[in-house]
Amino acid sequence: MSFQRLSLSGLKSLSSARSTFISYSQRSSITNSFRTMSTAPLDASKLKINKTASPKAKLPNEQLVFGKSFTDHMLTVDWDATTGWGAPEIKPYAGLCLDPSSIVFHYGFELFEGMKAYRDANNKLRMFRPDMNMIRMNKSAERIALPTFDSEELIKLIGKLVELDADFVPQGEGYSLYIRPTLIGTDAGLGIGTPSQAKLFVICSPVGPYYSTGFKAVTLEATNYATRAWPGGCGNRKLGANYAPCVLPQKQAASRGYQQNLWLFGPENYVTEVGSMNLFFAFKDSKTGKKELVTAPLDGTILEGITRDSILALGRERLDSNEWEVNERYLSIDEVAERALKGELLECFGSGTAAVVSPVKTIGWNGKDISVPLLEGKQYGALTKQFQEWISALQYGKEEFKNWSRVIN
Repeated sequence: MSFQRLSLSGLKSLSSARSTFISYSQRSSITNSFRTMSTAPLDASKLKINKTASPKAKLPNEQLVFGKSFTDHMLTVDWDATTGWGAPEIKPYAGLCLDPSSIVFHYGFELFEGMKAYRDANNKLRMFRPDMNMIRMNKSAERIALPTFDSEELIKLIGKLVELDADFVPQGEGYSLYIRPTLIGTDAGLGIGTPSQAKLFVICSPVGPYYSTGFKAVTLEATNYATRAWPGGCGNRKLGANYAPCVLPQKQAASRGYQQNLWLFGPENYVTEVGSMNLFFAFKDSKTGKKELVTAPLDGTILEGITRDSILALGRERLDSNEWEVNERYLSIDEVAERALKGELLECFGSGTAAVVSPVKTIGWNGKDISVPLLEGKQYGALTKQFQEWISALQYGKEEFKNWSRVIN
């Protein structure tokens, strides 16, 4: 039985294997924790700052393209299995010097995070839920045997980097400073094993809206001819290895007129993610009138999205519980198609750090298009827009909710 065609019953049959995997992961965690505790921890108080002598020109908002321009400085920290974390350094943005045999190039010892800093109406800089990014980054590190670190120490260091490059944080809703923490294995040599050397670095890019077209609905191709992730794999970790293999299917979908892949799994064609985002559907039961906001469960095959978690929390807090249910459950593309035919499909949208909320208008499946309702004359549905507004208000400090926003200065 191939993983691509694994059924739900087959997925359940992996429970014992998954338990073994979890046990291994727990043992790895204990070993990693001991290794980290017995050597120097990441320590923000040891930070060294070397300011650039050649500041870059700041681009106007209308010229900002996602991930194409970078700030004056970067943060770097080296790690060694014997001595632990070295002194962090903020220095001028520059290339890295790595041996061609470094294990990051040959065996994929690489992970990253995506987070943002925002400038609020009072000109203060804020990061949105950075603690969640750090938790996920440590989980990714643990999964591929790279060193873990103290989350609060890295948040402090990132805060110092953002503060130093504060002039690059653009003003205006929809604009922000995208922050990319990255951790790589740097051992030189072609043997594969647990890394004994690593480098953590953070770069920042001033950005506008992820899609140049703005807040407009996208088209998806439901994809079961390629599989993004599988049980017991690492689809729930933010590893570079999860992204490169998805580019070819996206090009194939684009050749048929679709902007992103909607990744399906197993013979049941369960909905998992869209492109590099989590995915939500809104339904209305035609018999009971009850509405449901639903997304795939965290079963190890989808990314543990911070925006996903935020939408679920806001939905459970702010949507009328007499009218709405907010669920994490398996649903198939066939259920989506059937409910669309019955007029029960209300909305669909993706969620992620880069795009925040991305409305969907069409899903291609089995040679036909499933049409997703939008507000008349608009490129989004009412619920999709509501979540975009709720999250934006929190990111830019217009509202506070559960201490999600961290003020830097």
